[in-house]
Amino acid sequence: MAVGHSILVIVYHLLTDPDCPYVDLGATYFDQRDPGAVQRRLIHRLEALGYHVQVTPLAESSAA
Repeated sequence: MAVGHSILVIVYHLLTDPDCPYVDLGATYFDQRDPGAVQRRLIHRLEALGYHVQVTPLAESSAA
């Protein structure tokens, strides 16, 4: 119900204010906003599935 209300509020503002720009933040917006939260969530999920997780950062590469 709350998601539906949020969508209706967004649509209302987009329709009533022609100068109101809509900017799609993209599918990875929240992943880029807080990468630490994504890492914690994924580690927790793997541990819940019975895996032991040890995270080692990849070495920086100049090809990226």
